[in-house]
Amino acid sequence: MLREIDSRVRFLTKRLEALKVVSEKPSDPNKVYFGAWVTIEDEDGKQSRYRIVGPDELDLKQGLISIDSPLARALIGKALDAEVRVQTPTGEQCVYIVEIDYP
Repeated sequence: MLREIDSRVRFLTKRLEALKVVSEKPSDPNKVYFGAWVTIEDEDGKQSRYRIVGPDELDLKQGLISIDSPLARALIGKALDAEVRVQTPTGEQCVYIVEIDYP
């Protein structure tokens, strides 16, 4: 147990050295970048809202998705009203960006 804790502490210490705080809004707030809250709509009209965060902040219950996820990778750089194709385990899915918000 102690070995696992020590390993985790070393991992987190190394991660801290590489972290960068993003405090300013992007130059084009109508495009999806790291830190954005993005509302998407699927082909059935169902809307979902996600925030693109770092891999250590992932929390699906709060709508936080990792920038490394297939959905986030597909959304990054896309504009409002864009049609985005995402490869999911069940096949390709098409979603539309209906809102982009930066806190």
